[in-house]
Amino acid sequence: MEEQNNQHKGISFDSLETLVRRWKDGTFGEIVDDWKWIFSYSARYKGAIAFYLFLGIFSTTLGLVSSVAGKYIIDIITGHDSSRLWVMIAVMVGSTVFSLVFGSLISRITAKLNIAINNDIQADIFDKIVDADWLALNDYPSGDILNRFNGDIGTVSSNAISWLPSILIAVYNFVATFFVILYYDWIMALFALGTAPFMLLMSRFVLKKQREYNKKMREMSSDMMSFEVDTFYNFDTIKSFGVAPHYSKKLRWWQGKFRDVSLKYNLFSIKTNILMSVVGTLVQFAAFGYCLFRLWTGGITYGTMTLFLQQRSKLSSAFSSVVSIIPSFLNSSVSAHRIRELVQLPREVHIPESSRMDRFAGQGFTVRMKGTTFSYKAGARVITDSAFEANPGEIVALVGPSGEGKTTMIRLILGLIRPQEGEVLLEAGGEAVPMNTETRHLFAYVPQGNTILSGTIAENMRVVKEDAADEEIVEALKIACAWDFVQKLPGGIDAPVGERGRGLSEGQAQRIAIARAVLRDAPILLLDEATSALDVTTERTVLRNIVQRHPNKTCIVTTHRPSVLNLCQRVYRVMDTRVTALSEEESSRMAMDF
Repeated sequence: MEEQNNQHKGISFDSLETLVRRWKDGTFGEIVDDWKWIFSYSARYKGAIAFYLFLGIFSTTLGLVSSVAGKYIIDIITGHDSSRLWVMIAVMVGSTVFSLVFGSLISRITAKLNIAINNDIQADIFDKIVDADWLALNDYPSGDILNRFNGDIGTVSSNAISWLPSILIAVYNFVATFFVILYYDWIMALFALGTAPFMLLMSRFVLKKQREYNKKMREMSSDMMSFEVDTFYNFDTIKSFGVAPHYSKKLRWWQGKFRDVSLKYNLFSIKTNILMSVVGTLVQFAAFGYCLFRLWTGGITYGTMTLFLQQRSKLSSAFSSVVSIIPSFLNSSVSAHRIRELVQLPREVHIPESSRMDRFAGQGFTVRMKGTTFSYKAGARVITDSAFEANPGEIVALVGPSGEGKTTMIRLILGLIRPQEGEVLLEAGGEAVPMNTETRHLFAYVPQGNTILSGTIAENMRVVKEDAADEEIVEALKIACAWDFVQKLPGGIDAPVGERGRGLSEGQAQRIAIARAVLRDAPILLLDEATSALDVTTERTVLRNIVQRHPNKTCIVTTHRPSVLNLCQRVYRVMDTRVTALSEEESSRMAMDF
């Protein structure tokens, strides 16, 4: 604990310099803006904050009263004057009990408020992240988003409620304690005050080294975590290649490096603590010697001496609390700034008028692209001046080599990304709206890769329809040719599956994902390489089942396997940034080549 206090003091000195530097370079306003954002949440709990402040000040006052009462009790006993003994005992016990009760109340209130504000911020930020522009959000790695969502929000929430009251309580505690000592002896007050500033200055000397070790520890911890996550994520591959001993050896190598850095930091901390402890002990001995001298000369009583020594330690602690507020202030500002970066990401496009298209869901929709051009980065086009059309009752294929833009087409159709030129439209009943967030509920989408979640098969299915009956789930599984193997599993649709479909084959996982999209029963079905793990016969059967059950459904399939092209009413090739409609002859030739 003392090591942490020493570090806080050093950081506080550096934090003061940071504040001054921010003021000079004109970026202090960013800190103010960050804290305005934090206080926008704090304002929701202003009544609780005021009560928290009252309890803190009252508890601190009772603690001082208890200490002063203790002084008089000692003086009464040593002076053999028992006339006020029981009164002082009552005051001391009462103030101690009240201080304990109020301290417990503060702890309880703080915990409740921290949880409440953490939940508030997380819920708000989650909604904003989910509604953030797809391209803008993809500039942030998933790990970074999770770190901000959990770590930074935790930092902000822990200070949003307590920061201002903590300042006032810490300052009050420091000032009140100082004046209690000053009332009895001004020299002792200087002794009591002298330790903290000296340690603050001394800590600046070791701050640079502390930062270096802290940085090494954080980097080493991140490297080890990356190694562990990568290892467990690819555990099947590691076992398949028989290279588990290599990874065991590598783990021990990382452990050795982490141990060396940890022990070096520990040794440095021990040396730092010794230095700080020696200084603190010297000041303590000086104060103790001064008290003995004053006691010997009759200048103070035993009770006053006890009060001095007790409050000297409290004053040093109060000083540490005051100065440690600055790094908390800055840390919260940094965390708030990181969260605000996510909050300020551009929002997805919402076109409320899109709701008028819902009435055409029964008759189906046409998906149309006109003169569409898109690029993720300037100068690197993925789609150039292309057209596309898929009508109700049709299966339309997008074919072409991997990496040519088929998935980009799906993202354009879903409205996740928007073209720089041209249009991507949803049409029905003579009306049309651009693809946007509000049209997405009309789609059922099966992306590439394994999208099965940990839980039962039924839970996976009900992700898209919470109130789905068991019979509906079974019917969707039948359409996707998944019921044959699901019914044989222990528990049937209630059979558990592991993360990423562990326990299922790739083909089984794909069929469950397709069944989930069928259960959603949306007018438009998008299958992005979603049948790649199925055999040709099963692939064709699944598509036929979907079309036969829902004749007005618009089905768009991306594939690099032309095995289903003879089922498609229209085929488009995506190659060299162009989307080109193939003739029936070209489509037939591709199917035959396969």
